[in-house]
Amino acid sequence: MVLGLAFLSAGPILATLGISLTSWDLLRAPELVGLDNYARLVDDKRFLMALRNTTFYTAVSVPVGLALSLGLALALNQAIRGISWIRTMYFLPLVTSAIAVGLVWAWIYSPTSGLLNQLLGALGVPAQKWITDPFWAMPSIIAMSIWQGLPANTIIFLAGLQAIPGDYYDAASVDGAGRGGRFRHVTLPLLTPSLFFTGILSLIGSFQVFDQVFVLSRPGRPTDATITMVYFIYENGFRNFKMGYASAASWVLFMIVAVLMFAYFSSQRRWVHYQ
Repeated sequence: MVLGLAFLSAGPILATLGISLTSWDLLRAPELVGLDNYARLVDDKRFLMALRNTTFYTAVSVPVGLALSLGLALALNQAIRGISWIRTMYFLPLVTSAIAVGLVWAWIYSPTSGLLNQLLGALGVPAQKWITDPFWAMPSIIAMSIWQGLPANTIIFLAGLQAIPGDYYDAASVDGAGRGGRFRHVTLPLLTPSLFFTGILSLIGSFQVFDQVFVLSRPGRPTDATITMVYFIYENGFRNFKMGYASAASWVLFMIVAVLMFAYFSSQRRWVHYQ
């Protein structure tokens, strides 16, 4: 198992590190260029734009997505008639292809016949170009991504809520805690393991965003307002055939995520409470 893991994971990772030090177009033999690819990334405006867009995407989608998922889990954690059917209906996006979801949202965002502009028109609001508008393009992608990711985080939060013993809430009520007090002093502290886990998944996933950009930006390629790190890597590696340059960008992305994960895990003991 260890050998298989090393061969299938560590091997390709180290191979990309070697490729990042070369100039290679898949047709000719790789040419060693040292750190030139990394130096070029620093001056590449499209790469810096992709880094900025990915950072913005992460800073908005992760906290908003977690907050909405927690609120939805609290709403679904109710003993009401038909709640099982409601949960099942809402979790359907979780098993839907990201490409299919992207195509549906591309229709919703259509500037001419899109559902969103039709609703805005009924309210007297002018139609927007959403994906092609530099101001609305990334928020539109974020909105779709949050909607698509809600079910997965909600399932985890719902499981965490149902694992909290009811005796804790009863004791808090006896002490005079209201609904807000029970949530702040009972629910949140005991839900921090779920928050920690969903935070990791959301953070890693946000830096890997690709499907939404790929679908919503077609035809053509993403503008400077929507390009992300992973799309930049795909564009250079599989469209421009600059495998060394793409590998260097992937290693920059890897190091960014690694540093964030180290900081995230280092803070675990400070705020994660276990039952």
